[in-house]
Amino acid sequence: MKFDELPIPEQVLRGIAETGFTVCTPIQEQTLPITLNGTDIAGQAQTGTGKTAAFLISLFTRLLAQKKPGGRPRALILAPTRELVVQIEADAKQLGVHCGFAVQAIYGGVDYMKQKNALLDGADIIVGTPGRLIDYLKQKIYSLKDIEVLVIDEADRMFDLGFIADLRFILRKLPPFEKRQNLMFSATLNPRVMELAYEFMNSPTKVSVTPKTMTAERVEQLLFHCSRKEKFSLLLGLLRRDGMARTMIFINTKREAEHLHNLLNANGFPCKVISGDVEQRKRMKILDDFKDGTLPILIATDVASRGLHIDGVSHVINYDLPQDCEDYVHRIGRTARAGAEGKAISLADEDGAFFLEAIEEYIKTKIPTEWADDDLYVLDYVRTSRPKRTQDIKRDKASPARTSDRGGKKPAPRAKLPTAKPAAVNAVSETGDGGEKKKRKRRKKKPVGEKIVTVSGAE
Repeated sequence: MKFDELPIPEQVLRGIAETGFTVCTPIQEQTLPITLNGTDIAGQAQTGTGKTAAFLISLFTRLLAQKKPGGRPRALILAPTRELVVQIEADAKQLGVHCGFAVQAIYGGVDYMKQKNALLDGADIIVGTPGRLIDYLKQKIYSLKDIEVLVIDEADRMFDLGFIADLRFILRKLPPFEKRQNLMFSATLNPRVMELAYEFMNSPTKVSVTPKTMTAERVEQLLFHCSRKEKFSLLLGLLRRDGMARTMIFINTKREAEHLHNLLNANGFPCKVISGDVEQRKRMKILDDFKDGTLPILIATDVASRGLHIDGVSHVINYDLPQDCEDYVHRIGRTARAGAEGKAISLADEDGAFFLEAIEEYIKTKIPTEWADDDLYVLDYVRTSRPKRTQDIKRDKASPARTSDRGGKKPAPRAKLPTAKPAAVNAVSETGDGGEKKKRKRRKKKPVGEKIVTVSGAE
């Protein structure tokens, strides 16, 4: 189905054409005829299939049908992560460039007053994470009384990240569900998500587009078994052999991500890390460098596995297999987006092998295995020291460094703490001087039943 076959306003069609889209994806083909008529929907589709465009086209169509003066928000889009909010805002400005709507992203980690002033100036469409939206809402910086369209993106992730209480708080501040259109999209429509849909939506139509496999069709998957000690040498060999132009490497912990970052940079592969505690401005700068090709390799924890649409990602590498099988689908979904092709390589060490069975059961297929030749392992690489753990850094700051480690005098031995003397066995009295206990005298008991007989005279 082509977009011009649907009842979409001319302004929106021009924006779609300028992005290069002409034919609907499966999720768009099934949801747009329903949502363009004003019906609520709960849509399920795998990552990278065009869910964002599906709800944005419906949103613009509804707002254009009823022209109202600007100033108050008319549409609200809720997303679980900052990166996804930024991505939706960019897509909304691109698709709705001819619609004349003011789109404003609201999320934490960036200039607080700048976002506040933007809301005070007026925004037609707000895209945000629940936390900061509630903050501004309690200060009465903006109002939700005129919301005509509500979009909840990645609803299952809202539950995973613990945002459900904040989400319910916002939904209760909206107009009644029959007076607005509600669109919910998620990678999985589990019972928790559907309970939320039936509570805050107006009899939503459930649409599910699930192929035979959970992963994108054009992703070539590959698995290598290796030991933990050999993992980096194998990664280095793969990078040198395949010449990966734009690669995302996923890892489970921040500390290991920093160690891998140091190793790759020391061996001639420029890369940077994004994780949950990286400052938001720095995180956005890293993503911009990766998108424009300045940065060839991006190392990320699962904070970046959802919602990022980056064109031209040729390879995704699972340096660590994820413990959650759903995260595997979202990780490899960063490549082969919007019909493109890509390759996903996973390295299974002694720990990751335990997660492999659950992943293959979830994606309903077995990941092809390739056994690496000895020549693929790079042994003569530059080694770097592993970053300290957080508790080790705190311990170093709390205790001064030993002078003996620096060639000086040895530190003085620690003073021994006085040990408590054991209580005396023979005490003076239980309440006597010094509080010492006294050994009680046992009373003699009279013999029971014994009679004393007195005999007078001879024996």
